[in-house]
Amino acid sequence: MDHSLKTGLSFGLTSAIITTLGLMVGLHSFSGSRSIILGGIFTIAIADACSDAFGIHIAEESETIHTKKEIWVSTLATFVTKLGFAMTFMIPVLVFELEMAINVGVIWGMMMLTILSYTIAKDQGESPLKIIGEHVAIALLVIFVTHYIGDWVTDVFGYT
Repeated sequence: MDHSLKTGLSFGLTSAIITTLGLMVGLHSFSGSRSIILGGIFTIAIADACSDAFGIHIAEESETIHTKKEIWVSTLATFVTKLGFAMTFMIPVLVFELEMAINVGVIWGMMMLTILSYTIAKDQGESPLKIIGEHVAIALLVIFVTHYIGDWVTDVFGYT
């Protein structure tokens, strides 16, 4: 696969998983509101897709080794992947009871991160378990931290 496309897809997918799960878990801990969580997912899908795509665009430009086409392939692949995959987390929130939806979202995200990590490990000739373990550990850290931040916000400021 073309380097620029691979960069955009892997960055967009990883970012969609980490930021969307962090947001979902944090908002659930804070509010427990389906509409707030759906609004958060929709907002982060759009805003973070734009931000990440722009960040990849500038990072690729700053390396001064990529063609304009390569830069735009990375930019568009990041945007489309981030936006599209982040939106998939809306499905369990719309289909299941909220507590179950959060769990389904976490399982979905960890499964996709595992598949991506396995692919990366195989491409690099690395141990899949090491790469998967590292990536899943980082994602779980984000999930736990955002859960407790949501609890802390509720304790300090309450929920209105």
